[in-house]
Amino acid sequence: MRTFLSLALLSVLGASLALPVDPPMEDPELNPLLRVSQRNGVRDSDRRWPNATVYFKFGKGFGNDRKTFIKGAMKSLEDVSCVRFLEACDDQPYFVNITGSSGICNCSIGFEKGITSCNIPGTITSYCYTLGRIQHELFHVLGFYHLQQSYNRDDYVRIVYENIHPGLKNSFTKFSKDLVDDFGVEYDYGSIMHSPPSAYAKNSKDTIVPLQKIPKGLMGQREVLQQSDIIKLNRMYNCGMD
Repeated sequence: MRTFLSLALLSVLGASLALPVDPPMEDPELNPLLRVSQRNGVRDSDRRWPNATVYFKFGKGFGNDRKTFIKGAMKSLEDVSCVRFLEACDDQPYFVNITGSSGICNCSIGFEKGITSCNIPGTITSYCYTLGRIQHELFHVLGFYHLQQSYNRDDYVRIVYENIHPGLKNSFTKFSKDLVDDFGVEYDYGSIMHSPPSAYAKNSKDTIVPLQKIPKGLMGQREVLQQSDIIKLNRMYNCGMD
């Protein structure tokens, strides 16, 4: 497996490409009025992409700069796993439809027999266009839920339900071992799939409180993949690279 140096460099590259930054778009994990579907790795092998290959198409209106940025994020995942992203031909029966509609960056979870939706709106300088945020969405496409929905989350975080926006408490559903798999990897506060402390809050208070002392800004970071993310990806798709 390649070292994390290349990932760190990619992260710096991603950040540098996104400057100067437009006013940030709403983060669905931070804005309680923006409902997202429940989102760590799906246990059902039918929800994993066949042959570890994700086919995709770009919707209308995508400029080359945004396409290049997204393809760069795809390449960063290919570099640390056996997963491959390929542009779909016209007759490809299943693929990810990457759109740039107004709204939030939000992608469906796992493989579907047909069209999988993935919305990454904005310009190259907007909120969604950092390497880590696109990697996060691609992990959803590959079949990963938010980490704090893992069956063992109560050993690591406390969910403060009274601070959650009304109607969004199911965003904190804890999935059973029958539905999600941690692939033998320890819970990682710094995972690119962990939501930030104030996710879906109705006020300025935290909804997710770590039970261990961790560096500020670690939980919910969208800067770079952690080793735990890479190991899970490889184990989910039987890459044999960890």
